[in-house]
Amino acid sequence: MSSLIDDIAVSAKASILVVDDEKSMREFMEIMLKKEGYGVSTASSGEEALDIFKSGSFDVVITDLKMGEMSGVELLKKLKEVDSSVIVILMTAYASVENAIDAMKSGAYDYFTKPFNIDDIKLHVSRAIEFQKTSKENIILKKDLKRMSGFKGLVGKSPKMASVYETIMSIASSSSTVLITGESGTGKELTARAIHDESSRSEGPFVAVNCGAIPESLMESELFGHEKGAFTGASNRKEGLAELADGGTLFLDEVTEMPLHLQVKLLRFVQERVFKRVGGVADISVDIRIVAASNRDVMSEVKAGKFREDLYYRLNVINLALPPLRERKEDLPVLIDHFISKHTEKNGKNIQGVSEEAFKALSVYNFQGNVRELENIIEGAIAVEKRSRIGLECLPEALSGAFNTVAIGDIDLDGGRLAGTVTIPDTGINLQEQVDSYERLIMEEALKKSGGVKKKAAELLGMTFRSFRYKADKYGLD
Repeated sequence: MSSLIDDIAVSAKASILVVDDEKSMREFMEIMLKKEGYGVSTASSGEEALDIFKSGSFDVVITDLKMGEMSGVELLKKLKEVDSSVIVILMTAYASVENAIDAMKSGAYDYFTKPFNIDDIKLHVSRAIEFQKTSKENIILKKDLKRMSGFKGLVGKSPKMASVYETIMSIASSSSTVLITGESGTGKELTARAIHDESSRSEGPFVAVNCGAIPESLMESELFGHEKGAFTGASNRKEGLAELADGGTLFLDEVTEMPLHLQVKLLRFVQERVFKRVGGVADISVDIRIVAASNRDVMSEVKAGKFREDLYYRLNVINLALPPLRERKEDLPVLIDHFISKHTEKNGKNIQGVSEEAFKALSVYNFQGNVRELENIIEGAIAVEKRSRIGLECLPEALSGAFNTVAIGDIDLDGGRLAGTVTIPDTGINLQEQVDSYERLIMEEALKKSGGVKKKAAELLGMTFRSFRYKADKYGLD
């Protein structure tokens, strides 16, 4: 009984557009499909159907193949331009293998001929609706999985990373230029690759250019290429990285490091996707998406006269700011596990995790180098660790030393204080970050003691429930 109810619910929500230049056929299809519970609209021509489709929402379009000025196949192609996911079923009285092949190559879901059996039509439509429903569910599932698990190389489940994943999914289908900002080690190139991989250009090349690593004298030639004899040593024509990225994505990493005189040429390229090779006279056009990135405050660079304001606005059509690791410490467990899995096998080790002391030390560390620094720390610790869990002594001295001198100790809620003495290391500490880290650890312990009941945890700490809830949200505590 439940499956029948589900089928009726699906049918009631599904909408169908019927296109045929014969009035009798339109009326027949409309009556028959409405009896099946579908919402039905009709059109007498391809042109009318296109207008109706643009102004409404349809799950399936059933169209005659042979019509007036616009054929069913032509209508199919135009409908796909408006919505690539639309399901189109073609019908014709002129059955032939060639017509069927042509229709299916153009993206038709199904194809049947007049005269037809009513039960066959119902079956064709029912299958099309189910296919559309499944396709939409898969798209939603894919987006949900991205939100939960991230993209290749991007790891984290914190609210801030979920927001990054959401932004990537929403902008990937666009062709607009993107400027990714964030500190060194936050994953700007990985984010650029994720945008590329989720876009319609994913089959094309992804070409990364590190503007800070190429000598100034070679920058223009590397980016735009050169003609034979353009300068001493140019013995052959060379395609630039912009040309190699044609059909894909060009990633300009650390774009604020580009010299001012080259920024003028980059501006024209960003505006028109046209450039000249060094020593060349012909304009070369490319079809690429540009994603730029910088670890600097770009507007500050503009105000300092180091970066062109007009170029900044051309690049900053969509801005995606990546959070530093210290602002998403709740991602530490999953990041640590990820890097242990990544580096354990190639080192021939069997590391299962980190010790409690090591994790606490990592929890209070500042991570100026962000995720990249964390990966380096874990990789180095794996190389020297001989046991199954990474111990505190295997971590760098700057990290373990700070932990030992600003001791966390054991949290004692009954005593109301932290055990251990405090001395400041020579390298100094960030007091607010230390306080925040300790506060988070204490709140975690209170939640464990209260069985996850926030109201009881708040009472254990002498806090109002409202204040506890605010701080729990701040630290990402469930």
